[in-house]
Amino acid sequence: MSTYLLQYREAIRKGEIIAGYDMIQELDNLIEDLSSSEYIYDTRDAEVRIDFIEHCIRLTKAPFYGKPMVLLLWEKAYIEALYSFKMRSLDSGEWVDRFQESLLLICRKNGKTELIAALELTELFIGGEGIDIVCSGTNDGTADLSYQAVDTMRLLIDPKSVDSWRNQKGIKCLINNNHIYKLSDSTRQKEGRNIDIAGIDEVWSLTDEGIYKPIQQSTSTKDKFKIIMFGSEGFVDGFLVDKRSEYSKIIKQEDDTESAKRKLPWFYTQDSEREVWDTDENGISRLWEKSNPSVGTIKKWSYMRDRVDEARKSKSDRIFVMCKDFNFKQNSAEAWLNYEDYTYEATFDIEDFRGALILGAVDMSETTDMTSAKALIMRKDDRKKYIISHYWIPESKLASSDDKEAGAKYKEWAQKGLLTICEGNDIDLSLVADWYYKLFKEYGLRLFKCGYDVKFSKDFLRRMDEYGFECEMIYQDKKTLSTPMKVCEADLKARLINYNENEVDRWCLKNAAMELDNLGNCQAVKQKPAMRIDGAVTFIIIYEVLRRYRSEFTKALK
Repeated sequence: MSTYLLQYREAIRKGEIIAGYDMIQELDNLIEDLSSSEYIYDTRDAEVRIDFIEHCIRLTKAPFYGKPMVLLLWEKAYIEALYSFKMRSLDSGEWVDRFQESLLLICRKNGKTELIAALELTELFIGGEGIDIVCSGTNDGTADLSYQAVDTMRLLIDPKSVDSWRNQKGIKCLINNNHIYKLSDSTRQKEGRNIDIAGIDEVWSLTDEGIYKPIQQSTSTKDKFKIIMFGSEGFVDGFLVDKRSEYSKIIKQEDDTESAKRKLPWFYTQDSEREVWDTDENGISRLWEKSNPSVGTIKKWSYMRDRVDEARKSKSDRIFVMCKDFNFKQNSAEAWLNYEDYTYEATFDIEDFRGALILGAVDMSETTDMTSAKALIMRKDDRKKYIISHYWIPESKLASSDDKEAGAKYKEWAQKGLLTICEGNDIDLSLVADWYYKLFKEYGLRLFKCGYDVKFSKDFLRRMDEYGFECEMIYQDKKTLSTPMKVCEADLKARLINYNENEVDRWCLKNAAMELDNLGNCQAVKQKPAMRIDGAVTFIIIYEVLRRYRSEFTKALK
């Protein structure tokens, strides 16, 4: 017997294809099952689907748009395994598809959405009669990715909508009355559906079983159904963490329950982080294929080399690349900077910058945290940034044991003139505006623009307006702060920021963690609740102000 499953395993054995432990182990499990009396292996259902995909379906994304979909060996092996194993139904006694659920864990840009869309469209046209197929995800946008791919593929097959049509409710095949529609957590009345085939895209984004459970329950009357979950690793703890653990036990043969027999793991993962970094003279490693089975065909080697190069330089890029390009689960937040990134000898004398133009940034609080203000100075034709900082804290915070345990030295810092202790339980934010005016009165430092966050800003803005200082609100979200945070990190690493060895700045930078979303956007958060990061946040705000006004600011420099 020669099957795609066996061909795939043999290609791995010969070294023609590189695969990780998870993939090899699961293939060996499946091949062992070929000789089990519990199953039969009938490839006809798989063959007709593979044939339909390769002869009828065309790709929907550049640079392959409109070209026939030629399946790679790993894709054929997956489809074959999914549809070829048969077992006796407990209810009817008939031979039915063994696998009712599958988790395909694969890195981005390996053609997963096109593959799932092709499978869903194939079911629409040849999968039987009167079946319901859903393109699903945690939200409408995620569900829409595969849904739009399905519809584009449909139009390339049936451009005049002779055999199919689409309306607001979904897509219908007129030949067999099969339907495809979208279903997400935001869809009303998720329950009560009658689903035969479900593709759940970007499964990493599910925080719980919110969309999975209604889909699963909708199949309770059926012997023949499939729930296919697919995506890369993510940063959110929740559904995928639990599902991966469940499926890993199946790979390791630690779960021999009847429900486990109906689930197909298909994991493309690296075996160690070292495989990512150990590259050849061209800056690549064939071992990357373990988590990227389509590299060299769909995903380019040069793309991966460039991403790894970026990851060597930037913490945020490293976390994102390790997660999305190599399927290593990453924490949503980890320390932003290494010790050597923010501890280096660099001081300056403010007198040397008398009369200079400055940019400002303020991170405000009233009670719990510190308030931080910064002034950035630059010289014409000089990439270095010189930072003046000051902090304010309510007197009531001095007794906080949590802050002390986190390394706070408020009284000592106040004695050194780095911090002002405000009487009572809150901070008079007009004092921050007074600080900028003091810089002007004593050193002639002229404020070009000051960025501020939206919290507690009323008194500050009123006083800044009295002084004639221009301010601009900087939203505290990942979309706004991601770029300045990455640029600030790069400048710290390159020793382009001189913050005059300010101890409070250094403490805040040490305390800051970087939280990423699944689009690679980042934001500063506390490593622990008691740690203060106000100074780190202000660094990022001032870099956003610089980004917005760099041209005008640098033109005005002496």
